[in-house]
Amino acid sequence: MSELLGVYRPGTTFLHRIGPGPKLAFLALWSIAVVILRGPIASPAFLVIAIAIAAWSGLHLRRSLRTMRGFLLMLALVAAFQTWQRGPEVAIAVVSSLLALFLVGLAFTATTAADDLLSTVERLVAPLRFVGIRPERIALAFALVLRALPAVLDVARETRAAARARGLDRSPRALLVPFVIRVVAHAYATGDALAARGLDD
Repeated sequence: MSELLGVYRPGTTFLHRIGPGPKLAFLALWSIAVVILRGPIASPAFLVIAIAIAAWSGLHLRRSLRTMRGFLLMLALVAAFQTWQRGPEVAIAVVSSLLALFLVGLAFTATTAADDLLSTVERLVAPLRFVGIRPERIALAFALVLRALPAVLDVARETRAAARARGLDRSPRALLVPFVIRVVAHAYATGDALAARGLDD
């Protein structure tokens, strides 16, 4: 893969120097704002800001977009469905919002070391231990989410390559059906691995 998305890249940018705590707080507020203020004007504006943040984090947007072709294809299908059901304005708002959330999430993971993030999450939820919640389980859930992002994108790339080899790279069915099956299989394999380690309860 030319650009492995969702993986930490050491750097010296301002975003790299900010601690995981403030970035987590910003990510939460950003997500709330994007969802609450979603609209045909606000959502594209959020997308422009997200592109700027992603570029600021050191992500190579052109290579990233090439890697995200499977995800972009799904967004195109979402846009077509929303246009058919609710009109083009809703489609623009939905797709722009999803991309804005996705790109800022990528910028966050690209500038935050996984160990630092998980340690921060475990500290933040430590008080919940008194009500029976185990902070290490929540940190594990974060780790699984972080690992799932590049894994899913890798599946999308491999699925597209396989479809292209069969001359079916323009067929949505040849792309989406194997992609969904492989993603579900990956989820089951992850669940089985956790169960084998006694972490399925």
